[in-house]
Amino acid sequence: MLAANASFSSFWSYPSSKDKSTADRKMIPLTSWRAALESSSFVLLIGGIEVGLSHFPFFACLSSDFRLVSAILGFSYSLLWFAVTVLQISQCPHGQFLGRYEALVFYWPSLLCLAFLLGRFLHMFVKALRLLLHWEPQEEEKPVLLETHQAKHVKQLLRKARPQEGKKSWFQTRVYEWDPCFQFPSRMIGTIVLAFICLYLFIIIEFCVFVYVRDKLDVFEGNLENYITYTNQTGILTPYIQQVQELISVAKGVWVVTILPASLTCVSYLFHILACYRKHTKRLWAGDKHFLPLKFRDPSPSESVAAIARYSGWQIAYILWGYLIIHVMQSLCGMMIMYGLVLPITHDRGLEMLRGLGLGLLTISIVVGLMILQVWIATSFFLQPKLGTDDKQKPLALNNRKAFHNFNYFLFFYNVLLGLGACLSRLLISCVLGTWLIARIDRTIMQSGYERADMGFSAWVGMLYVDHYHTNPVLVSFCHILITDHKERKLQKTTKHWCLGQSAGPHISARSRTRWLLLQTLINNPRLIILRKSKSVHGSQEFTQILLTCSDC
Repeated sequence: MLAANASFSSFWSYPSSKDKSTADRKMIPLTSWRAALESSSFVLLIGGIEVGLSHFPFFACLSSDFRLVSAILGFSYSLLWFAVTVLQISQCPHGQFLGRYEALVFYWPSLLCLAFLLGRFLHMFVKALRLLLHWEPQEEEKPVLLETHQAKHVKQLLRKARPQEGKKSWFQTRVYEWDPCFQFPSRMIGTIVLAFICLYLFIIIEFCVFVYVRDKLDVFEGNLENYITYTNQTGILTPYIQQVQELISVAKGVWVVTILPASLTCVSYLFHILACYRKHTKRLWAGDKHFLPLKFRDPSPSESVAAIARYSGWQIAYILWGYLIIHVMQSLCGMMIMYGLVLPITHDRGLEMLRGLGLGLLTISIVVGLMILQVWIATSFFLQPKLGTDDKQKPLALNNRKAFHNFNYFLFFYNVLLGLGACLSRLLISCVLGTWLIARIDRTIMQSGYERADMGFSAWVGMLYVDHYHTNPVLVSFCHILITDHKERKLQKTTKHWCLGQSAGPHISARSRTRWLLLQTLINNPRLIILRKSKSVHGSQEFTQILLTCSDC
């Protein structure tokens, strides 16, 4: 037992001895990780300053001198910290786990962010310098109401639908398809990027805590080994101590192994949230609210505004908590696999493990087989035949009712036992799905009727509605047309001789232009012809019939 435990511990343990060198070797990684955390925190601070100077409205109102000074300061601080980070990487000793590449692994987000900030501040410096030297015309403050991608979306809606050319690839069908008529808001992109950085820092902090706890457990295991040696393996507590040592060794190994799948799961959630945002937003643009629960289809305006204010912070918090909970759940699953499959084999109890596994699989197979048999018997004997040859299923009409009552009576007690297992499986599946999807703020994990209790999903829906009401391309295009037309009419009224500067071409009335646009719209959208208000004039009916005939052609 002791030999097997020693070999198993050596499989999971790291290349280090449990002696006095433990206190010495734990200082190196903790020091490097602390420096990495300080560097990453400074990068977040500089990045926040850069975002504020670049995107906040007050920066556009500042003079070019202040812009130039701000860009120089930001570039200098970023360059200084970039040099300090590179110097720290070059002076870091070889790590305990990854050798000479360990410092680069922990510092690469800082280097990447600092390189981006250097380029960003350099761009701001060049732009401010060109404005200061009058090499570039001063930007006029014009409120841009209609974006380019919104105009493309409206044009795509007004264009006649064409059959799709070629088939979509597997990636476009199952993963993501690029849409040039849709653009993510900067708030969503910034939230996802910041969530990724916070997740990376959280993983580093968690790993530092794990190393600290592991060193304490190493000291505790050393004391247990001293006790076993002192009692010459004849003590009463020796078997229990060996089981505790085995549990500690398995827990340490499983926790390290599950770091990668838990982090990949949360990173995939971050990208999936963007895809869900685009899908849900486009459905709201089309007037489709069926994907939302009934209680969320008419939200309160005040709650929606508050929701969009809290969404970014909640999204990051949900990702961090989700990573920790998913990591714990995957570690528990790994412990079950180790104690159910791996440890029996290492302890020469493989036949007992296979016997128990075969018995469990046989029980599950019998239960599933009997459920399938019930469905087959109900389809074959207790339903009336199909009404037509084209029907896919039989109608819901009982046949052989007396035999059905006997069938229901004899399977009553078996269904009670089956219901006990089904209830436990329902609880287990709910727990697994709830913990697995806890980081997904874009969908509720509550049952139907209790969605209001999910505050994260409420924040998601409120944010969607605010973006929908303020960035709907059709609504924005309509407002843009109204504002542009109002400005043109106001300009024409204030100018006394505006007709003198125009060419002497043919005059086109507004009514004729409107009718021509109406005709073009009806030809491109034949469905609108049926929805138009019908007139009793004979010529109007003939015109509608001609349009329908042309659209069919």
